[in-house]
Amino acid sequence: MTVQHFDVKSLAEYLHLRPEQVLKLVERGKIPGRKVGGQWRFSEAEIHRWLEERIGLADDAELASWESTFADSRHAESHCPPGLAHLLPKEAVAVPLEARTRDGVLRAMVDLAARTGWVWDAEGVREAVRAREALCPTAQDNGVALLHPRRPMPSVLERPFLALGRTLSGVPFGGSRSGLTDVFFLILSFNERQHLCTLARLSRLIGSEGFLEGLRAAEDSEAAWRWFINADKALD
Repeated sequence: MTVQHFDVKSLAEYLHLRPEQVLKLVERGKIPGRKVGGQWRFSEAEIHRWLEERIGLADDAELASWESTFADSRHAESHCPPGLAHLLPKEAVAVPLEARTRDGVLRAMVDLAARTGWVWDAEGVREAVRAREALCPTAQDNGVALLHPRRPMPSVLERPFLALGRTLSGVPFGGSRSGLTDVFFLILSFNERQHLCTLARLSRLIGSEGFLEGLRAAEDSEAAWRWFINADKALD
């Protein structure tokens, strides 16, 4: 059964920190938590939102640390083998992605994922991704959006995987600036640890030298898939 709240000890174990480090962070307001009966308690959902924000701001060294933390083999539920090559099938890559609007992108990306046969409720996934984007857009300043449901949806997936689409021109997709977005990843995971591990690795890859330039230069889906696979292998 999924744990809904952490105490100091369980959160320290989850984050690979010492309990005193967790206490210092929460007392400084760096980790979201609240006292219940004089003891610190941490909402699992709030911790995962905090971790997504940290991953979005981290440099490569910190991202590698987060990736290692959430891929820890002591947590068998992670199912997060090294790298991303095993998560991106050829049939889940579309260059060009035929979409010109935000809603068109959401529909096209979930349809792309459904082409694998690994999504059993495409409309449910689409609504979950749309709700996540309404909560806080995942578009970044580099023209990339990292689409995902607010919470993992293992009941409608055969396996965890990624989908990748690139539009030929940018699409207004929200985010912190008025720029356009043309590269879209859809992250579909079985659980939070797996999602965070994938998110950290994917963020490292996106930030690696020349990756986005090469992806935008790819002439078709096959070339984009090969560029992704080779860049992921070269990351370490």
